[in-house]
Amino acid sequence: MSNAARLETGYLLRQLQRGEILSMPQSRPMPGIGPRCHELRINDSSGTWRVVYRIDKDAIVILEVFTKKTGKTPKGIIATCRIRLKEYEDAGK
Repeated sequence: MSNAARLETGYLLRQLQRGEILSMPQSRPMPGIGPRCHELRINDSSGTWRVVYRIDKDAIVILEVFTKKTGKTPKGIIATCRIRLKEYEDAGK
């Protein structure tokens, strides 16, 4: 990820932390992963990056960061996000 893409990612995450709701083209919902889960879309000179996250009352939980190379999110990424989300929820109990 280039420096410009990292700066854009940080800027978008800061907006989320402040309670702003992002929509297309910056973010899209990912209900297949879980409730309140979304995907940030970062275009970079080296490719397209995705940051899968969940919005909680007190945190933005980052589940995965990856380079997107196809139209659909790979099943392995979705599975990893679901596992991490469950681990996060279990740790909070």
